[in-house]
Amino acid sequence: QLVESGGGLVQAGGSLRLSCVASGRSIGIYSMGWFRQGPGKERESVASISWNGDTTAYVDSVKGRFTISRDNAKNTVYLQMNSLKPEDTAVYYCAAPSTPVAGPGDIIRHSYLEDWGQGTQVTVSS
Repeated sequence: QLVESGGGLVQAGGSLRLSCVASGRSIGIYSMGWFRQGPGKERESVASISWNGDTTAYVDSVKGRFTISRDNAKNTVYLQMNSLKPEDTAVYYCAAPSTPVAGPGDIIRHSYLEDWGQGTQVTVSS
């Protein structure tokens, strides 16, 4: 089970830090990813990270503003979001793949995804 937290309402230019805690499975050997779904939009990738944190991938719209990280000892993945924009408004989800073979590139392409959290709402006001 994946549980996201840290969402909320923030003004444009502000910051939020999302957390995704895994229970019932160890995510330490798996790449992980963050995704989002805005109002009336399809779910899209945001960022992904390798099992050891050495490799990350981001979609262009968040590069330089968002940072994905992880603490395997806490079975947790984070998404630090800075310089938030109204277009970042969405429900944010974390996801884990079904196999440790999946790398950050696979994750960001929505490949091998198996477990999803319930999501956390992020609303950015202008």
